[in-house]
Amino acid sequence: MIAGLMVTFVTVSNLRSARTAPTDAYVVLGGSIRREIHMAQVASTLSPAPPILISAGSSDPCIRLLFEQAGASLDQIWLENCAESTFGNFVFSVPVVERWGARHVTLVTSGSHSRRALTLARILFGARGIWVEPLLVEETGIPGNRETLAKTTLDISRSLLWAVVAQVHKPTCNRLVPLAEVDLAQWRQRGFKCEHQAGIEGS
Repeated sequence: MIAGLMVTFVTVSNLRSARTAPTDAYVVLGGSIRREIHMAQVASTLSPAPPILISAGSSDPCIRLLFEQAGASLDQIWLENCAESTFGNFVFSVPVVERWGARHVTLVTSGSHSRRALTLARILFGARGIWVEPLLVEETGIPGNRETLAKTTLDISRSLLWAVVAQVHKPTCNRLVPLAEVDLAQWRQRGFKCEHQAGIEGS
């Protein structure tokens, strides 16, 4: 029990310190290409840019084209293609961000999705001493993330459990792709389409 209290004290102390530190990583949640468009615009203004993780976002070539069009560097951007839900976004992104040594994460999502997403993020990142602040993107359509009380309750419950499990078990995403390595020529041979809001025709 004493050891548990010590861990809690250290975590809270780390969070207080991390809250006042500058953003040293961005996590973009999939579900709307508007988030990726906005992140590309923000990234183009950052020099040097901190690492950016896009979790279960649009197709790889669409994201590369968005960042290229915005004039953003591709070197510090990673695509996590393992998550299949908001809960999964954090299960796979927390270990990546932790390996980067980040202490203060800016979470990019939509206003309609922010309550559940930010709650889960602050549980799961917070358990690792990482502070999370939101960057909310205005939507022009309906995001893919649908919010219900049942979904929120379930996700919060399993996040609290996972925060304990993740102290000893850190899943690895085997589909973590550096954006700079996305081969547009190969994708054009295969064919791809991007959401119309991106203004990209695809192949």
